[in-house]
Amino acid sequence: MSILLKDIRVALRMLAAAPAFTLTAVLSLAIGIGVNTTIFSIVDGLLLRPLPYKDAERLVILWNRSPGLGITEDWFSTAQYFDIKNGHHGFEQVAIAIGANYNLTGSGEPERLGAIRVSSNLLPMLGQQAALGRTFAADEDVPGRTATAVLSYGTWTRRFGSDPAVLGKKVMLNGAPYEIVGVMPRSFSLPREVMPTLDGAEQAEILLPLPLPANAAQNRDHEDYNIVGKLKRGVSVEQAQAEMDTITARLRHEFPEAYPPNGGLTFGIVPLLEQVVGNVRHTLYLLLGAVAFVLLIACVNVANLQLSRAVARKKEFAVRTALGATPVRILRQLLTEGVMLALGGGSLGVLVASIALRCVRLLGPQSVPRLSDIEIGVPALLFTFTVSILSAILFGLAPALRVSRLDVQMAMQDNSRTSAGVSAIWGKGDSLRRFLVIGEIALCTVVLIGAGLLIRSFARVRDVDPGFNARNVLTLELTMTGERYKDKFAVLGAYHDLWQRLETLPGLGAAGAVTSLPLSQMFAWGPITVEGRVPPSGEKFINADIRMVNGHYFQAMEIPLHAGRLFNDGDALDKPSVAIVDDYMAQQLWPNQDPVGKRLHLGGIGETDSPWITVVGVIGRVKQYTLDSDARIAFYLPQTQYVTRAMNVVLRSNNDPSTLAGAVKQQIHELDPDLPLYNVTTMQQRLEKSLARRRFVMLVLGVFAAISFGLAVIGIYGLVAYLVGQGSRELGIRLALGASRANIMNLIVRGGLVLAVSGVGIGVIGALVVGRLMRSLLYGVGSVDIATFVAVPVLLTCTAFVASVIPARRASRIDPTASLRCE
Repeated sequence: MSILLKDIRVALRMLAAAPAFTLTAVLSLAIGIGVNTTIFSIVDGLLLRPLPYKDAERLVILWNRSPGLGITEDWFSTAQYFDIKNGHHGFEQVAIAIGANYNLTGSGEPERLGAIRVSSNLLPMLGQQAALGRTFAADEDVPGRTATAVLSYGTWTRRFGSDPAVLGKKVMLNGAPYEIVGVMPRSFSLPREVMPTLDGAEQAEILLPLPLPANAAQNRDHEDYNIVGKLKRGVSVEQAQAEMDTITARLRHEFPEAYPPNGGLTFGIVPLLEQVVGNVRHTLYLLLGAVAFVLLIACVNVANLQLSRAVARKKEFAVRTALGATPVRILRQLLTEGVMLALGGGSLGVLVASIALRCVRLLGPQSVPRLSDIEIGVPALLFTFTVSILSAILFGLAPALRVSRLDVQMAMQDNSRTSAGVSAIWGKGDSLRRFLVIGEIALCTVVLIGAGLLIRSFARVRDVDPGFNARNVLTLELTMTGERYKDKFAVLGAYHDLWQRLETLPGLGAAGAVTSLPLSQMFAWGPITVEGRVPPSGEKFINADIRMVNGHYFQAMEIPLHAGRLFNDGDALDKPSVAIVDDYMAQQLWPNQDPVGKRLHLGGIGETDSPWITVVGVIGRVKQYTLDSDARIAFYLPQTQYVTRAMNVVLRSNNDPSTLAGAVKQQIHELDPDLPLYNVTTMQQRLEKSLARRRFVMLVLGVFAAISFGLAVIGIYGLVAYLVGQGSRELGIRLALGASRANIMNLIVRGGLVLAVSGVGIGVIGALVVGRLMRSLLYGVGSVDIATFVAVPVLLTCTAFVASVIPARRASRIDPTASLRCE
């Protein structure tokens, strides 16, 4: 121990004697270790840390899938819930839930709450208990019981001032009273990633029981429910899926009308953590690989600094060896200095990571799950410590091995610089340094090309035509609920009054509404039958997106009309049903025909109770889900014929749309003071939000690429400058013997370019592999994008040229007389 302490004291003294070297090395390592700690903390928070539920590793979510109909993730009917509950033996428990939005009225401002109706076993299955009061009892799953509610901690504190006497009080939801029976703890969270049926809300703010009617086990309509299950101990997801496939095969056989052969019905089982993380997993692995490259580049730079310093200290080591120090003793001292540098870089790296994580929380997209849970915990600190030690070994071995081959007699006799620098530039000397620089250029090339691919992909997504004009559009959501809107005529009357009020606002261009707003995670689809169409064998219906509109929605969104007409005041409840289809649906169902006048009806073949709907117009196709995906065929129905209570109001302004918000709120308050408006935002903000995750990944990888680029440039410059310094005597002699200054510059620059081209060539090969791994993150750009694969090598080569020219110019100004005098 005393020897170790002595080595540490000597190491600290030697590092303090070279402050420039120490500061440069510590800062380089702090950047490399800091970004690695940041990304590891994110990976730990999202992928490694279990969800905050009991036995989270056994929790799964189920999906209703019909790939033949283009349905990869759908919800369930109550009959399917009982099919699974009663027919599957791999589950310990199965729970059902459905999301909804409720207008909270009574004391205070009206408020819209995201709610979830759950079976009584859901919360116990998740291992959750109420912090105040109780959760739901088993008999509350039966209709006819007193309506009860359990509040989230946030709703309790925000709306009820953390009043412990809230239990037993009534809360008015959609005009109906609910008795508050419990409050969940602060740590409880039921986000949309866990319960995808949450409509428009990110978290469940209030929980309600889900009483199922007596015929629930026979009802195969209304596939609106989420199902969450808990596997029995020892049952794998694969085993559970195999049993689920048996169940769906039976259902396809017993109910061919509901589950046609061409649909390929199956119920998928997905671990809940995988569902929550989603496609973020591949992105995180990409970033984890990128920061590993950054750390390697930083280590290469520090190793080169260590090598240069070891060469400068060779006489010191020779003296120590002559005085009796063994090679092992000197190696141990060098490794101790490396560990001290690494620990210093690691400590500073934790500070860098703390700042970076704060930036991630502030700037990161809300679509990244569990973002608020990310922190630098014990696993991240252990990771930092491990990385620091490994870094010390990595960049400490090179100078240690160099010193181990030191010729003591030659070192004691050499009082001047050698000519190794020029030989190294020619490729005959100091191979280790050259290989290190080539390696860091290769790593930098890979990171830069990866960032370039994402930048090009993001630009392509930004250029996608969404099918509407998002500029100067304000959006908000309304739901007409309560005693005042007891029938469809009252609902239609309220919306009619709303349009008349809004049309009086100054600066308003057009106002309308739609049930499913583009790029807002809102969607609805259903089966349709087309008149006169002969279906392929096994097809019972076609699946299509269905959206109801009111007012001047198409004008407000500037969705172009390609044929026919838009909806008008004549499309009323007592008039024949009409529809407007998008041009993609028109091309698919009526190719080379005029779709105006064609007819369809809701439901599958043989369902004659649904009236025929006449197509009266064709509009442009809208990007409904994301800009980089194509939606299924879609058509629009007038809300005046298919009444819905919840609508997304869309207002086109002649100026800044945010200036309309106050006036709109006033008009709605005058229409109904108990009617809350929520999710007030511009369409441009919704558009930007849909791109937030792509932008975030592009920016983060771009920052890593910039750091890698800077470190690589420093590495090239540092190596060439060092070699010039080491070879200054030989360069002076060459000048004295008649070499021109241009020849000297060409010699040095050529050597730097050889290093750069070698590294770039290796990096391009690596980037070809990485590009294939990134294909799922790219849009409109191939994994071998010619522009990116040309621009990055050219950039690095030109930068290497500039980094080599600076020391080359200094070398060409060497005084040959001084060099000869030394000889």
